[in-house]
Amino acid sequence: MVKVEYKTVQTVTNVLLFLNGVKEASYGELAEIELDDGRRLNGQVLSTNEEVTVLQVFGETSGMDTKNTKVKFSGTTFKFPVSDEIVGRVFDGMGRPRDDGAPVYSDDKRDINGSPINPYAREEPSEFIQTGISAIDGMNTLVRGQKLPIFSGSGLAHNKLAAQIVEQSKVLSKKENFYIVFGGIGINSEDANFFMGQFKNSGAMDRSVVFLNLAAEPSMERIILPRLALTAAEYLAFDKGAHVIVILLDMTNYCEALREISAARDEVPGRRGYPGYMYSDLASIFERAGKIKGKVGSITQIPVLTMPSDDITHPIPDLTGYITEGQIVISRSLDKVGIYPSIDVLVSLSRLMNQGIGKDQTREDHKSLSDQLYAAYAQGKQVRSLIEIVGEDALSDSDKKYLKFADEFERRFINQDFSENRKINETLDIGWDLLSILDKSEMKRIKPELIEKYGKWK
Repeated sequence: MVKVEYKTVQTVTNVLLFLNGVKEASYGELAEIELDDGRRLNGQVLSTNEEVTVLQVFGETSGMDTKNTKVKFSGTTFKFPVSDEIVGRVFDGMGRPRDDGAPVYSDDKRDINGSPINPYAREEPSEFIQTGISAIDGMNTLVRGQKLPIFSGSGLAHNKLAAQIVEQSKVLSKKENFYIVFGGIGINSEDANFFMGQFKNSGAMDRSVVFLNLAAEPSMERIILPRLALTAAEYLAFDKGAHVIVILLDMTNYCEALREISAARDEVPGRRGYPGYMYSDLASIFERAGKIKGKVGSITQIPVLTMPSDDITHPIPDLTGYITEGQIVISRSLDKVGIYPSIDVLVSLSRLMNQGIGKDQTREDHKSLSDQLYAAYAQGKQVRSLIEIVGEDALSDSDKKYLKFADEFERRFINQDFSENRKINETLDIGWDLLSILDKSEMKRIKPELIEKYGKWK
């Protein structure tokens, strides 16, 4: 079949190309764009009708001559070849090797948009994942098949936290293949070098698939990259029967690319200029995490996003919170006093925590212990606020104990070294040690038999 070459480009923006008279183009179809100077770019159909076809261009469009630009449609959508050879490799935002290795050759080429999972076929996430980080394992537990984002701010240590989760995470109940898929979306070279160094030094690279789009590279690749990463993850999870953790960093850059496309199409903007369809677009990415009945593997997704101006009500974290099953929030105030990881456990949440903890998963005291730690830490922070009004001398003995508890909770429970990998029993025992600062009579959320069995009061 002879492919028709079009020279009907009418308008070019910084990211979009508009053509007239295109017949039988389809949504998501790939196209090759040849410029008058011989350069070739890739594009993808965003929309098409009888009057105009809109192409999203993956590359620099400045200086493009509309009269001499040629467009040829491929007749296929964007596909990524999958095989065992993708493990240990580094690709760019278009799925091309960027590690000087050979391209992946495989007859199994998969549409990067994936296939929707029938909700009836989904299996409820229920297995505890030990990250070795007390603020997560003890207070906001990660469960296999969950989507649990990290909300951070510019300049905070979310990169270190994501790397530590990658290196330390494991499912305790089963021994099976375990892989990491990392997607760096619009990150700078320093961050890219940090992650590559960590993966190689820890040996994690041997079980990783990495996709990198750097800040200086085309922003339109940021739309493709997370879908490439999830296509690789789905192959490893549901074809190879592996447990896969997917890290996508930074989803804020992805949303900025969405806004750029929306503005170029002159669409009516939604909140703060982001497109109204951003919710459904993010859902098409986040909902590709989970477990499927009858399948051994699973995908656990940890998207990382930096909140503009540390605003958790900003549309990106706000919409993400509606789609995902909780959030881990990085605190700037804890970071300023040298606490790492600076996780604010009071505003963090894991909605699936209760399904992954307890007698058969972690320990029988886990739920009631975490509830008591939450309550005590919240009261301790209230006492801190009270000091600013009445002064420390006006505190009661009980208030002083709660104040001490809050300080020690941050210093000993939340704070830990980057290389420190705590087992869940160690995390829970630290919690009991901290509660012994308070009077035993204050333990209103723990059953007496558990206090007698695990308590540290003399």
